[in-house]
Amino acid sequence: MISLGIDTSNYTTSVALFDSGKNEIISKKKLLPVKKGEKGLRQSDAVFHHTVQLPSLIEELFVEFNGGIDCIGVSSRPCDKDGSYMPCFLTGVSVAESLGSVFKKNTYEFSHQQGHIAAVLQSTNNTELFNKEFIAFHVSGGTTEAVYVKPDNEKIISTELIYSSSDLKAGQAIDRIALSLGLDFPGGKELDILSRKSTAQFRIKPSVRDNTFSLSGVENKCLKMLEENEKKEDIAKYCIDYISVSLESAVKYLLNKYGNLPLVFSGGVMSNSLIRERFTSEFGAIFAEPEFSSDNALGVAVLANIKESNNG
Repeated sequence: MISLGIDTSNYTTSVALFDSGKNEIISKKKLLPVKKGEKGLRQSDAVFHHTVQLPSLIEELFVEFNGGIDCIGVSSRPCDKDGSYMPCFLTGVSVAESLGSVFKKNTYEFSHQQGHIAAVLQSTNNTELFNKEFIAFHVSGGTTEAVYVKPDNEKIISTELIYSSSDLKAGQAIDRIALSLGLDFPGGKELDILSRKSTAQFRIKPSVRDNTFSLSGVENKCLKMLEENEKKEDIAKYCIDYISVSLESAVKYLLNKYGNLPLVFSGGVMSNSLIRERFTSEFGAIFAEPEFSSDNALGVAVLANIKESNNG
């Protein structure tokens, strides 16, 4: 079974082919262009850039693949709840439905978040979790939350929101602080490198209330550190440590409430090396390699593959 995946998020144009028989993946993606100094893109600009980038990426993908596809999976919305919507995903849906009509193949829609989770499970050889319950953290520029995941015949995996940031998203905080330090957008990779140069140790108390935490304080603190001419690498380290401590409080709360379930981490922020090391060591958490932690189309290709197999 060979499936094509398409994901057009607010950061990246992504396409992927997944061959379940050979367990092989071909993945292509390209960041959306953001002018230096800007914090992101308007949805109208994101739609435009996806429209430009998607055809060439699909062409590039099929240069490496000489064969046909059995089905198509596409991200159609940010997450699996009523009212979840972003115009940028319509670009991918339009192309997926057009290809499905031309080649007479089934096209399956999933949420961007479901795709993130599936990409981690597939790329880390933890596919048995598709049939189990677990806790998944999705931490990015647009989302910072945890969901309770369980198998679902129709959706393959269903998600229930159980924890979230009450204000700033982790990726937003990282990007804003990176820009204030003179780094490019998106700032996660450069901030990660910079933070590893610091030997500073911080005592951080997260701002927590029930099943939410607040991240607005990290931006305020980092800007104050910058005004006081503290080392840029220490500011970067404080930012990452603050987010890590906040996530740790969430993990402990959820494990206490739901029991010792597997922990799966996805989203662009989860490419951060310090966070990955900390949560792998302390909790045995599952992380994909950065390519499949950040936005990608592998997950929706995998979900479509499973869906098509079930229907067959």
